[in-house]
This record gives sequence, structure tokens and C-alpha cells, in this order.
Amino acid sequence: MAAVSDGWAGMGWDWTDVNDVRRRLGEGADPEQWSGGRPLHHAAAFGASEVVAELAGRVADVDDVENGVTALWEAVVSRKPENARALAAAGADPWRLSIGGWSPGRLSLAGPTPGLFAVPEGIRLTDTERAAAVEAHRLTTALGTFDYDGTGLACVAGIGAAEAVHRLEATPVEDEVIDELLEDPYEYDMDESLQIIGVTSVPGGCVVTQPWGYAPQMPEVLTRLAADTLCYGLYANPKSGNQGSIARHGSVEGWDLHPGGGPDENDTSEEVLAAYLYHHNAVAYACAFTGLRLADRRAVVGPPDVWVELPPHD
Repeated sequence: MAAVSDGWAGMGWDWTDVNDVRRRLGEGADPEQWSGGRPLHHAAAFGASEVVAELAGRVADVDDVENGVTALWEAVVSRKPENARALAAAGADPWRLSIGGWSPGRLSLAGPTPGLFAVPEGIRLTDTERAAAVEAHRLTTALGTFDYDGTGLACVAGIGAAEAVHRLEATPVEDEVIDELLEDPYEYDMDESLQIIGVTSVPGGCVVTQPWGYAPQMPEVLTRLAADTLCYGLYANPKSGNQGSIARHGSVEGWDLHPGGGPDENDTSEEVLAAYLYHHNAVAYACAFTGLRLADRRAVVGPPDVWVELPPHD
């Protein structure tokens, strides 16, 4: 017996063609169901406001939930203000509580469009939340937009470059060696290139970087750096996306994390806010997690304060 189609066969991630969506709906496509999730939720995050409005007028409940959140939540988190307005116009509730105790409306107060909805009396950010939002704007602006695929990072709280080098028992790299490596890191012997890292002091601590590999996120490196402090490791894996890890007081306590991926259903209030503020910005998330206040992206992309080589046992 053939499977029953939901009417969305061939639809990918692009839900911006309102005429195509209307045609499919007119031919019987299910506004409540799609193989990739609920159509309205997906359109809220990736589609055009016209598509969102069309679907919102067809579903039984515009505030229906998928993975713990409404379509309006998806629009706010994805920085799609026009989609959020279309959903609100269709009856979606901006003040319905969601993950971490946040509502889409209150979360939007920390983002780039705080005037997205009319705010009821008594709804506001705390001083701590507002300060986090201000710092997120400053930090993401300071870092700017750049390609960091293939980069490994360790953001370390409370220690400078000299102390990081000491903890790693690393040694300086001769200028001619690093010059040759930087000409084409991927043509260099991998066993040797992975041993070379850059270290830079920044306000709040230091950054260990490797623009061509994952060495700063290796457990042996993270645990040494985090002997009595906090460290967030990041590897921007070109094949599988951003991979994060947390080391605290010499032990790895978090692994296979997804910095920059947006809030998760089981996040705390603080985690939801940070994930929203640094959505799609894994480097800034790693810096903010450890309280680093970079003024620019030199500590990430180079040149670092010092190039050093890890000892053989690392």
C-alpha cells in the first residue's frame, strides 16, 4: 500500500515562494504536517512573511507547539521580525511562556527588535539580562563576520597568555617555521601542524587558537588550561558544524555541545538568553561563556601574541 502524501513532496528548506505554497495548499497539502516538521514552524524560521501568513490562516492553532516552542518563538529566535509580526497578526501570543521561563515577546526585548510587540505593564528585562544583551551586541560587533571553518579555539577565563603557555608546557616556535606553516597550513605535515597553537591575552583571560585544526579543544589541552578556572573549547568542524566543550577546575564537564545553535528545550533561563544572543555566532558564544571581552578578532584569526608548540605528550 502506497504511503499517503502530505502534499509537500519536494519542498526543501526554502519556504519563500508563496504562490507555490498556495498552490500546494489548494491541492490538498496538509498545513499541519510535513516530513521535516510542522510547516508553520519551518516557515517562521526560514520562510517569507507571506508564506507564514498563509499557513497561519490554515492551521487549527497558531500557537501549537513543536519541540517545546511555538512558531512565533522560532521567528523571534531566527531574527525574522516580519514573520513574527505576521504570526502576531494571526493571533499568536507573544507572552506565552516557553523554554527557560521565557516568552517570545520578552526574549525579543534582548534582541535587535525590542519594539516588535506592544509590551504589557510589568514585562521587562532584569538589569542582568539587559547587561548581557548590551555586551552581546558589543562583542558580536567587535568580532564582526568572518569565516572560521576549521578553526579550533580555547577561551580561558582569568589567566593571560604567559600563564597559558606555562600550563601547557609549550615552547616558542621559530619565525621561519611559523612562516612556512602559514603559507599553506594544510600542506604542512599534520602531525606537526597540530602541535602548533597561537595564544593571545585578552580582557578577562586569554584565547588559544589554531586556525587550521582542533588541537585547542583536545581534552589534554582544555584540562591543563582549566586547572583552577573555566575554559570553553570550540572546533568549527567543516564537515559536521560547531563542536563545543566545557572544562572547569581541571575536568571536562561538557562535550559534544553546539554553540551558536540556538536555545534547546531543556535549557535554563540563562542558557536560553545566551543561546539567543549568540545564535549563529559560535566564536562570540565561546568568548562570552568565559567572560572574555575581545575588542576585535585578532585573538581568533591572528596574528596571536605568541606561537608555541605543544610538548610531545599532548
